[in-house]
Amino acid sequence: MIDFDIQNELSSNLSPGEKLLWTGRPRKGVLLRSNDIFLIPFSLFWMGFVIFWETSAARSGAPTFFLLFGIPFVVMGLYLTLGRFFIDARKRANTIYGITDQRILIKTSGRGSNIKSLNIKTLSDITFSQKADGSGTILLGPVDPRYARLQGMAWPGVQQTPCLELIDDVKTVFDKIIELQRQN
Repeated sequence: MIDFDIQNELSSNLSPGEKLLWTGRPRKGVLLRSNDIFLIPFSLFWMGFVIFWETSAARSGAPTFFLLFGIPFVVMGLYLTLGRFFIDARKRANTIYGITDQRILIKTSGRGSNIKSLNIKTLSDITFSQKADGSGTILLGPVDPRYARLQGMAWPGVQQTPCLELIDDVKTVFDKIIELQRQN
């Protein structure tokens, strides 16, 4: 299926003679992921401790250094508790996908535009996960086991495996990629 808005946005990135075969975008909005079972309690504990630290330092008349020392931890706590959900939603809202007869395109816009181009013939370790409603994610390469639990999260400094994340009818898209890999 081709969305004509996405087709127009990706057309300038196509090589001469290259055909766009599928377009899509990730599911929009704020959502919970499986790793939130761990991260939500951790972030609440983190924020509780940071608030305790900052209020204790302020009430006891501690040197300004102690108050300033806690500020990066407050910022990190705010990111863990709330910010990561909104950053993730904004990133997905500004992402589009395209599959051509030669490659897979992942375009993310925002402050600028970033295009990831993956040659279909050279991709290895393509896996997908599917939910009961038929939606899912296709991972386009190996996942670093150190960061497997953080996959899909907007986490500073973590190199993500390229993926077609939270797309509808994931099995059909996966089959299309495999079919294109088998063609000469």
